[in-house]
Amino acid sequence: MSNAVDHTVSPAVAEEELLRAQVYGLLARLLSRPPDAAFLTALGEMVGEGGEFGEALDQLAEAALTSDPAAVEEEFTTLFIGVGGSERTPYGSFYLTGFLNEKPLAELRGDMARLGIARADGVSEPEDHIAALFEMMAGLIGGDFAPEDGGAVGLDGQRIFYDRHIGSWAGRFFADLETSPSARFYRAVGAVGRSFLAVEARAFDLAA
Repeated sequence: MSNAVDHTVSPAVAEEELLRAQVYGLLARLLSRPPDAAFLTALGEMVGEGGEFGEALDQLAEAALTSDPAAVEEEFTTLFIGVGGSERTPYGSFYLTGFLNEKPLAELRGDMARLGIARADGVSEPEDHIAALFEMMAGLIGGDFAPEDGGAVGLDGQRIFYDRHIGSWAGRFFADLETSPSARFYRAVGAVGRSFLAVEARAFDLAA
């Protein structure tokens, strides 16, 4: 699921917006495939800047420093792939309707076409996988896509996409991840995701 959509990186992005895009990208990476040893080492060097989100980043860094890559890979498989069913189902349609490949996916595909977001070649998972959605959000923030109307996707457009395809369910997914019986390392990932989305929702409300 990593690189689930085609996009390029725009160099002209404000620092604050770049940081938002980087967090979305980080979560997309962690939810698309298990981190290897090098990535765990890099995660262990993160330092939060206070607040609930900063504390969650510190917890993720600590979890990365104390986790074995093979154990994290096994945990990822149990949580998201599984034999005979995964512990968590990270798809918007499932959280919103109880089933995969339902109306929310069709609505997402319509918005993807309007926003100039192309599904990457070789990706088999539905586009409403949370990792793909977070990649899309990172690309919208970075100005990496070419909407069919020729305009840029500003904060209002980001908020609409967020409300339709992320804010309506992803917080529940991360809260569920935090309480998953098999979650160890990914419990910290869940805390980062949940607290980050809370920050995003407040920022969108203030900007409305």
